[in-house]
Amino acid sequence: MGASDPEVAPWARGGAAGMAGAGAGAGARGGAAAGVEARARDPPPAHRAHPRHPRPAAQPSARRMDGASGGLGSGDNAPTTEALFVALGAGVTALSHPLLYVKLLIQVGHEPMPPTIGTNVLGRKVLYLPSFFTYAKYIVQVDGKIGLFRGLSPRLMSNALSTVTRGSMKKVFPPDEIEQVSNKDDMKTSLKKVVKETSYEMMMQCVSRMLAHPLHVISMRCMVQFVGREAKYSGVLSSIGKIFKEEGLLGFFVGLIPHLLGDVVFLWGCNLLAHFINAYLVDDSVSDTPGGLGNDQNPGSQFSQALAIRSYTKFVMGIAVSMLTYPFLLVGDLMAVNNCGLQAGLPPYSPVFKSWIHCWKYLSMQGQLFRGSSLLFRRVSSGSCFALE
Repeated sequence: MGASDPEVAPWARGGAAGMAGAGAGAGARGGAAAGVEARARDPPPAHRAHPRHPRPAAQPSARRMDGASGGLGSGDNAPTTEALFVALGAGVTALSHPLLYVKLLIQVGHEPMPPTIGTNVLGRKVLYLPSFFTYAKYIVQVDGKIGLFRGLSPRLMSNALSTVTRGSMKKVFPPDEIEQVSNKDDMKTSLKKVVKETSYEMMMQCVSRMLAHPLHVISMRCMVQFVGREAKYSGVLSSIGKIFKEEGLLGFFVGLIPHLLGDVVFLWGCNLLAHFINAYLVDDSVSDTPGGLGNDQNPGSQFSQALAIRSYTKFVMGIAVSMLTYPFLLVGDLMAVNNCGLQAGLPPYSPVFKSWIHCWKYLSMQGQLFRGSSLLFRRVSSGSCFALE
């Protein structure tokens, strides 16, 4: 979303488990209290205290049982779990790579096929640029099917490094346990918890982004070589040598600042918007039962609808905020390939930008801050910007 890489959001991975853990903990505490009260009213028979009838061992807590059963939070299986996440991330990255490849070529302004005439929803004739499928078919005609995966290797390494970095940081700086809120009053007083969670996630995202960005730059440059049919960046090690020789150490971090700003704005915007919506707009008194039973009549389904709505709030907010932060992604990708000796980063495709702010202002004046945001319906407007239908 805000992050440009297709990772599973941490709030999506832990939301359901956290709510389930909170419910199990409440049930365990209620059961224990009921047992103590029953024993106080009715003392156990004497034979239960006999040595031949030893007292059963105390059951481990829900958290200990979860760790011992080899769950995702188990310390013994942490390397296996991390390897699983890396493997899943690599699969998602490989499958989505043609999509990102076509998007990057559109971002740099490479349009090898002329637009076609079509009609919009109002019946007016407009010019449409080729969609993702038409563009991908063109790449296959030029480079073959393997050409759709140009630049995949450094991207896989970048995502793997980002995943390992986040996992290592969680071990070194474990997050503080934050209780799950259960009603509207708690939501209103949990802003500090949201700020704390978001700050922690921002720290991990920024560190992982900085460490993986050099590989991201190499991947971008390998892909845009399609424009000028160059072969300057052919491998990770050789690309590292070329960038260091021509641009120095800073060459590995071009476009990093807009990417970091986009990540920060995405995290804070998504989490804060979801918090305020959950706190002030979601009504906990709504029940999903046909008769609308109250708290005493049907306590089990009291907050079912509210919890269901809250579980999707961050997902929806993530989509909305990612659309607003897209210009940061566009500017960062353009700066990664600008003035690097490739045709895609030089005139007439792009002027030589002095800074990412210069790039932002140029795209803004051209009306192209959302260029490449749509891959299916790309309409040519009078200002040569691509609009969403």
